[in-house]
Amino acid sequence: MLKHWPPLNALRGFEAAARLGSFHKAAEELHLTQSAISQQIRSLESFLEQPLFFRTGRSVALTDAGFDLLSTTQSLLQQLAVGIRRLEQYRKPNQLVVNSTPAFARHWLVPRLGEFHRLHPEVDLWLFTSDEVPDMTTQTIDIAVRDDLSAQAECSFRVLLEDRLYPACHPRLLAAPASERTTLHGEREMDWSHWQVQGGEDIGQRNQGLNFSDPGLLLDAASQGLGIALVSELLASDLRSQEQLTPLSARQVRGPRWAWLVHRDSEHDPLAQSFCRWLEQRLT
Repeated sequence: MLKHWPPLNALRGFEAAARLGSFHKAAEELHLTQSAISQQIRSLESFLEQPLFFRTGRSVALTDAGFDLLSTTQSLLQQLAVGIRRLEQYRKPNQLVVNSTPAFARHWLVPRLGEFHRLHPEVDLWLFTSDEVPDMTTQTIDIAVRDDLSAQAECSFRVLLEDRLYPACHPRLLAAPASERTTLHGEREMDWSHWQVQGGEDIGQRNQGLNFSDPGLLLDAASQGLGIALVSELLASDLRSQEQLTPLSARQVRGPRWAWLVHRDSEHDPLAQSFCRWLEQRLT
């Protein structure tokens, strides 16, 4: 980590001059004088202790170091712009920030959000997905709905559903011999060892096959006929009703616990209460 950073204005001036190939054009774009741009570039070169431009009369061209820094600077400024624009979400008066896993969002929540919006058009919902459990004390999140939650400080915690798991595949694979079906492996409860430990029957699963860290991608692969998978009853419900997945056994084993965390600042908020009531009705 750098102890000292170059001024952001100097980086903006450098990026504009490098992209446009002109200090004059950079000054016009940034509403500065050309001398101000020149001063920013000189200060940046002094900070880095190497030239960034070749100067020939009024024309300028990047040095090798300048080319290298341009790529880094453009990436930095773009990420910063995106992050600043995202902060606008927090200024909306009816904003409700809901966190979930990508798999839950894609395979269960998003297909039902239209219903929630029709019932509660006053809620300006922002769905924020993450692979990692959010820290509700440091992140601006009203509600987290996930299968990997435990109690956190400053939040109410509630288990909503005890999921069940079963082996499934696309219907067209049913005609293939069990020995010829590819086995799709997931992580945590979607690993086949979970099925075996709880006494699930042998349906031709093998140790080799295709491996997925995301249960949502595991479901996609199974529904597209890539092989057999151990799937969540909750997340697979729509695919099963659409006849893209069919069970390979009548047995089911214990799955993950779906729960919510509601931040104490949102617990009595009418927007959060509307979402929680709707979620309870749909999950329980």
